[in-house]
Amino acid sequence: MTTTQPSPDHTLPPGTRFIDAFVIDINGIPRGKRLTADGWARAASTGVAFSASALVLDHRGMAQGPLGIGTADGDPDAAGLPVPGLLHRVPWAREPVAQALLSMRGRDGAPLWYDPREILRAVVERCRADGLHPVVSIELEFYLVGADAAGRVVPLPGVRGDVPGTGAGHLSMQHLEDHAAFLHTLHATLLAQGLPGDGLVCEYGPGQFELNLLHGPDPLLAADQAVLQRRATEGVAASMGLRASFMAKPFAALSGSGLHVHVSLVDEGGRNRFGAAGGETLLAQAVAGMQRLHAQSMAVFAPSFSAYRRYRPGSFVAMSSAWGEDNRSVAFRIPRSAPAARRIEHRLAAADASPHLVMAAILAAIHHGITQRLEPTPPATANADAAADPGLPTDIFAALRAVEAADVLGIYLPPRFGKLFADIKRAEAADLFADVTPAEHSFYL
Repeated sequence: MTTTQPSPDHTLPPGTRFIDAFVIDINGIPRGKRLTADGWARAASTGVAFSASALVLDHRGMAQGPLGIGTADGDPDAAGLPVPGLLHRVPWAREPVAQALLSMRGRDGAPLWYDPREILRAVVERCRADGLHPVVSIELEFYLVGADAAGRVVPLPGVRGDVPGTGAGHLSMQHLEDHAAFLHTLHATLLAQGLPGDGLVCEYGPGQFELNLLHGPDPLLAADQAVLQRRATEGVAASMGLRASFMAKPFAALSGSGLHVHVSLVDEGGRNRFGAAGGETLLAQAVAGMQRLHAQSMAVFAPSFSAYRRYRPGSFVAMSSAWGEDNRSVAFRIPRSAPAARRIEHRLAAADASPHLVMAAILAAIHHGITQRLEPTPPATANADAAADPGLPTDIFAALRAVEAADVLGIYLPPRFGKLFADIKRAEAADLFADVTPAEHSFYL
């Protein structure tokens, strides 16, 4: 196994006693170990050893053995090497703890083909090789949740006693103030960890919020930061006796939580190509690529049974491949902006999706649309979420069949990825539906 020497980026903050060292799995969830500070120098040099199958666990962390990984291969270890620049203090921890994001390497020292970070890296390199330089930002929605007297999960009420599960808090300044202690602590934590937040917004659901990351020219870093942002949000909430949830649709009657990606292209001088001469043609081709890959990417955008509950008429979650200017009912929105900020907002993904795989699918679509000079449908000028387009997957099982058979997305992702992903998610769904639920009794008993 090849090794790397620790750099100054891997130096622990003074007083650190422990370090959380983790990779990001196929669900966008950190998996790893808590090490002592004394052992960090050696681990940073030789790699943190743990099961290579950690990258392909299901959402709960259960091993499903897709393509025999973690089962037929004897479940070998791999080495996690620190990603430079992403070692920071964990402000919400009770003890002096730092965290380090790792990049997994196999026995030959090469990246593992099913590592979502490496999948995204390859797509970004392909874009850049053809002169396409993306600038991206990510928006994440989540709920603060609690429990009612019967122990049922409900949105967390404000301190002024609003009734959980009723009303909407969209853009509510009062809801922001009600949860100010949590939100301000979270903001300070994000700053301390080098996560460039761009504000907090109350979303439609009571106790639902949106976190915005600043745009930047490194899609891999943006996806890393989105995962770290989710971890920080959950950690700060837990430290304050609260719970933050990025579940796609935790409440049937309330809005779901999404992962929106804003993307533009710049030239070598950093100037926005969508806002320059010829930019409208380039933007239209990028949108057309997104439309072309929409169906075969749905499993990546909506990787759970819960995620498909979001796609309902009137929910501002696109049920079609429509696009348009300043229209939140479409899948691919062009926000009103100055030419220097001309961009596409990709609005399809659920908050529980892998930011790395979502970003990879989006950039693959842009590359395909531009290099093949595709043309989009006419832009929508009215509500576009009344009905689903024929052929679009409307449940997890149809989406998994589509990603397995993907003719274009499959060119950009590793050849076995569709099968790997489908195996994990089918096994996860089988376990989800294994128990007889109270709802089934009420319907069929």
